[in-house]
Amino acid sequence: MMAEPEDDLPARPGIVALAADMAAHGTARDAPVRNVMGALGDRWTTLVLLVLTTGPCRHAALRRLLSDLSNEGDVSQRVLTLKLRALERDGFVERSISADVPPRVSYALTPLGRALALQARAMIDWVNANEGSILAARAAFDARETED
Repeated sequence: MMAEPEDDLPARPGIVALAADMAAHGTARDAPVRNVMGALGDRWTTLVLLVLTTGPCRHAALRRLLSDLSNEGDVSQRVLTLKLRALERDGFVERSISADVPPRVSYALTPLGRALALQARAMIDWVNANEGSILAARAAFDARETED
């Protein structure tokens, strides 16, 4: 059974600490915490990070692999380029251009990107470990909704 809601939510110690943390790390639209968390929740970014944990990839190979691994369909060249640029801008991905003719462009994780990918992998592992509980909660919720 859930605890009764408190009347003075803003006074809760956890809310006070949350507000202080948010104030310290920014609530602006371009604050890193908002951008990075949003990117991890988008359609492609986490998968890009996970693929790049296996080593550097060229754009075309990365695009094909993402399309093969995902149930989302094909990632467009434009969308992948935008995701890679955003990851590069935040310091998670490094873009390398070879001296070959024509030049070969490849992408690799930086140490910061590898650390982020590790955290994303930990979250995915947690979800997978709790999949049964999540599915059971969904089924219970859906059963209640059909009764109403």
